[in-house]
Amino acid sequence: MQLISDPAEMRQWSRTQRAAGHTIGLVPTMGFLHEGHLRLIDNARTKADLVVVSVFVNPTQFGPGEDYSTYPRDLERDRELIRDRGGQCVFAPETADMYGSDPVVMVRAGRLADHLCGPHRAGHFDGVLTIVAKLFNVVEPDVAVFGRKDAQQARIIARMVEDLDFPTEVAVAPTVRERDLVAMSSRNTYLTPDERTAARAIPRSLAQAHSLFLEGKTDSASLTASIRSVLGEEPLVDIEYVEAVDPDSLSPVTTADSDTIVALAVRLGKARLIDNIILGAGVEADEVVG
Repeated sequence: MQLISDPAEMRQWSRTQRAAGHTIGLVPTMGFLHEGHLRLIDNARTKADLVVVSVFVNPTQFGPGEDYSTYPRDLERDRELIRDRGGQCVFAPETADMYGSDPVVMVRAGRLADHLCGPHRAGHFDGVLTIVAKLFNVVEPDVAVFGRKDAQQARIIARMVEDLDFPTEVAVAPTVRERDLVAMSSRNTYLTPDERTAARAIPRSLAQAHSLFLEGKTDSASLTASIRSVLGEEPLVDIEYVEAVDPDSLSPVTTADSDTIVALAVRLGKARLIDNIILGAGVEADEVVG
């Protein structure tokens, strides 16, 4: 398995592989991999001959006071996991190699960042789009795989590909959950035992909203209120937002249907956790490990 840090070397590796007739899949990550990331590699392997996994903690998607400096990092462990899962290449550049001394031009998310995480993390999605655009230009993948836990991110990236004519397919893989249905996240490592127990209210609240929808409740305000009620039973959970949005525009809807995304963000101690379901599928549509 190749480990590449230089963007020019990475681009040449991809072009050499493509000239040999291979297709390339990309799994962009910030490292400190868990089973959810590894399932993305599995998904990419079904769609491309070779899989590149990028490991880069991107500074432009972190705001002031966020956890850029403390975000967990362990490249050697990540390399072993990627190798064992069948990835062919790890692209792990330095910050200076990706941004230089004074980056000026960035990709803007526009109105797709007006709701959900956007208002709570100013500039976050501009940073995400900029680094993903750079990764697409360096790796030149045929397909890139993202997780549905980051539903807003996946939609915004897909729209960037559409609007800016990137020759890359965007694939979205199911959220991966632990046995108690808490969504896997690198930030789960921040949780104390009591906070980890309280986090179980997140999937429980989403499951209740899904049950109400299946019973015929389509009023979005009622569905989000039910989520807030369940989360409110846990004093350690600080709700940031709960919204029901259209899957394409990411704008709030008053009446939910089977394609509606119900998404939330909460804070538990040092951790900010996000989760979501599609109402027609629910938590049951996600992958559970353990």
